[in-house]
Amino acid sequence: MDITALEALRGALRGPVITPQDPEYPEARTVYNAMVDRRPAAVVRCTDAGDVMDAVASVRDHGLELAVRGGGHSGPGLSLVEGGVTVDLSPMRWVRVDPVARTAEVGGGTLLGDLDHAAHAFGLGVPAGIVSTTGVGGLTLGGGHGHLTRKYGLTVDSLMSADVVLADGRFVTADERNHPDLFWALRGGGGNFGVVTSFTFRLHPVGTVALAITLWTLDHLREVLEWYREFLPRAPDDLTGFYAQLVVPPAAPFPEEIHGRTMCGVIWCWTGDLDRTDEVFAPVTRPAAPAFHFTTPMPYPALQSMFDGLMPPGLQWYWRGDFFDRVTDEAIAVHATYAEAIPTALSTMHLYPVDGAAHRVDPGATAWGYRDAVWSGVVAGIDPDPANAGKVRQWCVDYWEELHPQSMGGGYMNFMGADEGQDRVRSTFGAQYDRLAQVKRSYDPYNLFHANQNIEPAPA
Repeated sequence: MDITALEALRGALRGPVITPQDPEYPEARTVYNAMVDRRPAAVVRCTDAGDVMDAVASVRDHGLELAVRGGGHSGPGLSLVEGGVTVDLSPMRWVRVDPVARTAEVGGGTLLGDLDHAAHAFGLGVPAGIVSTTGVGGLTLGGGHGHLTRKYGLTVDSLMSADVVLADGRFVTADERNHPDLFWALRGGGGNFGVVTSFTFRLHPVGTVALAITLWTLDHLREVLEWYREFLPRAPDDLTGFYAQLVVPPAAPFPEEIHGRTMCGVIWCWTGDLDRTDEVFAPVTRPAAPAFHFTTPMPYPALQSMFDGLMPPGLQWYWRGDFFDRVTDEAIAVHATYAEAIPTALSTMHLYPVDGAAHRVDPGATAWGYRDAVWSGVVAGIDPDPANAGKVRQWCVDYWEELHPQSMGGGYMNFMGADEGQDRVRSTFGAQYDRLAQVKRSYDPYNLFHANQNIEPAPA
């Protein structure tokens, strides 16, 4: 990055332009996944949409590489480009709720916890994620799922509009009437089409929910998954629960006698009548007697932040995901094998339900490519020690490769690694890929926004 480009950036922006010579640089280039170690030439902290417009124009005109950072949670670290420029939206961290219209406007650098907190004051919320430090922007553009998905759909099903800075420098608002093709693509097509400086969401009623955690010993894994695969899709939309294979952490609410044991289980959320909590969770004894079962009411934002302490920034992460329309007997055998071989205390596998309300949206309404998926699965190798990076990665890759033949062929974009290849990107967008490539040609024909799970512009 030559001095002319650097001075052009500094002269145009209100926010700081941070380079390797600045004391803030080590923190500015740090992302959630410590396995990612890239050194951008500059991190541009944008204070508003005007800063974003100037930053995009300067990067484009000087022929530099561009990445965009919202919350910095991207597993493959796509918010950093070696030797390029990161447009950092973290100063644009704000939420404005209209409790009468039941909407929320959200800045591009906002975290899920900010949105959950602001909306909860009015008994409202958005179906989005399970970790409150996740960026709203990246999660939403990938489609978004969480504890409320069976009840209210994907995150993009609640998106009403988005303000976007395009590759040619224009600032536009995309919604059902204005730039409808762009609005369609933003709902699941990732950061391929521009920099979203703000989102407007439809909010839904949610207040205090019932959390339940049910754990079984691994010798019951087959019975648990055979029961779970039949039980949950037939359950009311107010009930959701993601299946997990995990090492029990040494923390409340788990009793000391199961600390450090590898188990399988379900983390449940019930949004219905709290007086029915015991009745709703009574079926958990059907596959086998649980080794642990715990229920408690809690505010929805507390549920959303429950895993924050267990998964802080700075861990080594490697993950891969797939969509599943069924849990086959063959898949259960794979899960059993790799549950026994979990390599570190934080490594895990989750199956997130994406049915219910998400299935009642027309398959062509958004860029999300798998409306018929029932589960979004992820295998995650995690550890704080860099010396274990290779071990957790290999366990994840081996697990995914054995499980993949039982999948639908593609996975949740936000669970993809950076090294899975263009064929994998195509399979993840599925039947929507060709239309997305056409939209890409219209809004970013020279592929300025390519530091992502990239959709190449369709040929002219």
